[in-house]
Amino acid sequence: MATSTDDSKKRDTNRESRLKEIYDNLHQLDLAAYWATDNDPENHDEDDQVLKARKALPHMWKYSDIEPLLYEAAELITMDDSERRSIVLVNPGLAPVRATVSTLYTAYRLNDPREIMPPHRHSINAVRIGLTGKQNFTGVEGEPITFGPGDVVLTPADAWHNHGNNGDDFAVNVSILDLPLSEVLNAAAFEHDYKEEENGRMISRREQSTRYTDDHSHKTYGFGGLRPRLMRHDRGSGRHSPMYVYRWNHTRDLLQSFRDHDGSPWDSILVEYTDPVTGGTVYPTMTFFGQLMRPGDSTLPQQQNASQIMFPFHGKGYSIVGGQRFDWQPFDAIALPGGEWYQHFNGADGEDASLFVASDEPTLKKLGFYRRKGKTIDGEIINLD
Repeated sequence: MATSTDDSKKRDTNRESRLKEIYDNLHQLDLAAYWATDNDPENHDEDDQVLKARKALPHMWKYSDIEPLLYEAAELITMDDSERRSIVLVNPGLAPVRATVSTLYTAYRLNDPREIMPPHRHSINAVRIGLTGKQNFTGVEGEPITFGPGDVVLTPADAWHNHGNNGDDFAVNVSILDLPLSEVLNAAAFEHDYKEEENGRMISRREQSTRYTDDHSHKTYGFGGLRPRLMRHDRGSGRHSPMYVYRWNHTRDLLQSFRDHDGSPWDSILVEYTDPVTGGTVYPTMTFFGQLMRPGDSTLPQQQNASQIMFPFHGKGYSIVGGQRFDWQPFDAIALPGGEWYQHFNGADGEDASLFVASDEPTLKKLGFYRRKGKTIDGEIINLD
């Protein structure tokens, strides 16, 4: 005679076979189950399943590893082979997707002397920062910009632009783009057939005509608190800063003017690059910061859900990101994925450290997702924003 225990075993056996069948059917129909597979109500296993997507990891790329590869690539890949010759930072947590953090893409490029690529444009916002050489070149919507170390050049979405080197020495720069975000939103597009009007006809050209002086951005927007009323300021799409180049010497001077200030316990001395017309971020999707850490400076731990990429420009130090230590020096790149606790240290006795930081903070703020917390010196967690 069958007992209740035997009936329970039969039901369990039957349940397991039926569950396997439904899982197989769901898989074949490109469907997924959303229910707990762990009976412990404290685990909330069903939530963990949703959050199991691949995520960016804290990671550092050493410029000492990248630089020789840039020179080797320049020998092997000419402009005749490819208009692009960059080395992309791929986060190991996101590979094979070409993304440095979940929303931002970073690439280093070396330009040969007198090398100029044809114009192109894309729906992606980008900045380019000079690392070495004083003759890096970017033409943006007819504004010819020659830039050096630490200078930040905007190439906004849908703005025709081209890159290269106006000098007789090699020049290296690094770019940050919101490409991964654009791809997720199905908004990424490129265009290469540049045309200008000539005698009433649109003619394809390999170079942009110069429509602005090379000091236009500084002459028009480089005097804080003043804005010319003799021109329109909605350059390009009008959804970004009309100031296409931010010179490092101005950023450095502003940072240095605050060196005797206590600074923020979580950021030391931090300034943000802004749109001189609106006062907002230079792009609706990304923002950028210059950061000064004086000798002996250290920041308290903080955590935010914005993803960031940090580039040391001067000095040496180290960062703790997600419990991992990264010792950095000029031109390295460090991924600070959203959600990771991090802090920075300048361990030098007599040398400043200056950093450039790119962040997707504006995107999260516009969507109402942005969160930022910090730890006090006593270890208490508080809201910072």
